[in-house]
Amino acid sequence: MPMEQRNYTTVDRILIGLDQALDTLLGKPHVTERPNPAAALTEVELSPEQKLRVARLLRVDHTGEVCAQALYQGQALTARLPAVRESMQRAAREESDHLDWCHTRLAELHNRRSLLNPIWYAGSFAIGAAAGLAGDKWSLGFIAETERQVCAHIDGHLRQIPMADRKSRAILEQMRKDEQQHADVAVKGGGAPLPGPVKMAMRLTAKLMTKSTYWL
Repeated sequence: MPMEQRNYTTVDRILIGLDQALDTLLGKPHVTERPNPAAALTEVELSPEQKLRVARLLRVDHTGEVCAQALYQGQALTARLPAVRESMQRAAREESDHLDWCHTRLAELHNRRSLLNPIWYAGSFAIGAAAGLAGDKWSLGFIAETERQVCAHIDGHLRQIPMADRKSRAILEQMRKDEQQHADVAVKGGGAPLPGPVKMAMRLTAKLMTKSTYWL
């Protein structure tokens, strides 16, 4: 039975969250029914330099999805309204698709996940839980702003990935569509615009994450 249809206690949700964290960082995430958008596409020959560049970009995207998982899980834990919690849980499952797709593509490129993922997961979970405690309208506003920044981030990667690499591009293009949809849902759900200093702090944190995970 889906999690949102049962009456879980706070302790239950914490234990479920721990299991989700382990799956996110070490195992295989719980994906939806959607197929990998790159599965049916043919691999192309990339130069060693291109392959390394793409892999590093995808590693950053993978860590971004680790952070998204943690944010949604933290917010779902502290959300006050059941409808908001359900929305967070559905978004987290869709983000799990992104996580799985990026991990699969990294393996195809013979590269690895970031060594810093546990650190970024813990920090993002704490931020998500704090946003949820601030109230559902701020939690939803945080989601909307996060997803807008992620869309801009993906646009930058799409400009850098070779046009011939249709597999990587297909994954990122579908991810962007999903992120924009999550932002729209959060706004329609009552998300409040965040103050300018908060947006700036989010951008600086994202920049630190992208710079570090590109190399590590």
